[in-house]
Amino acid sequence: MILAAGRGEHMRPLTDIMPKPLIPVAGRSLLERSIDRLLEHGVTNIVVNVHHLGHQVADRLGNRVHIIHEERLLGTGGSVRNALPLLGPGPFYVLNGDGLWREGPGYPFLGRMEGYWRPARMNVLLLLHPLHKVKGREPTDRGDYFLEPGGHLRHRGVAMLTPLAFAGVSVCDARLFEDAPGIPFSLLELWHRAEAAKRLFGIVHEGDWFHIGTPAALAEAERILE
Repeated sequence: MILAAGRGEHMRPLTDIMPKPLIPVAGRSLLERSIDRLLEHGVTNIVVNVHHLGHQVADRLGNRVHIIHEERLLGTGGSVRNALPLLGPGPFYVLNGDGLWREGPGYPFLGRMEGYWRPARMNVLLLLHPLHKVKGREPTDRGDYFLEPGGHLRHRGVAMLTPLAFAGVSVCDARLFEDAPGIPFSLLELWHRAEAAKRLFGIVHEGDWFHIGTPAALAEAERILE
């Protein structure tokens, strides 16, 4: 699933006329880059949720993916739970619609995540990136997680800084959404539950990750990619 319903307030004025995931970066939109990556990995069932200017996404993609139009924003967690009838019991990837990734020297990260996934031990597997290497990092970014022995994750809590940022991709399955909060709700709430149960894990991305959150981050990504 690709989460593409957000309004992208920090990317205005571009997002006043275009959904954030359709913004082109070096000639190709964020959304289509993510779809390409999933298809290259062999994923054929792709769900995209839309809200703000969602008709533009539907017009661009046609019948290549399942489009879910949200009449109101459901939150990241509510959007995935709403899509479970299309996603199935899992496991499945969830990608943020404003991320862009380049592979490192090792195995492609989607394959690494698939190989690392152990449903007997895990409820969630997150892709992480070293905070100091994030392209488009903002001065206020504090990171998200500490990586503990054995791959367990610990959220930053009250820490001023953590070494790893969530890099916009997770693997989970339908079990994660059992007894979920009322809509709208964030995936982060479910990740906190998984952490408390020692079932939140992560791996570190070996390539580049661009967080395209602002026009300045978009300009930086274009400079690098071109």
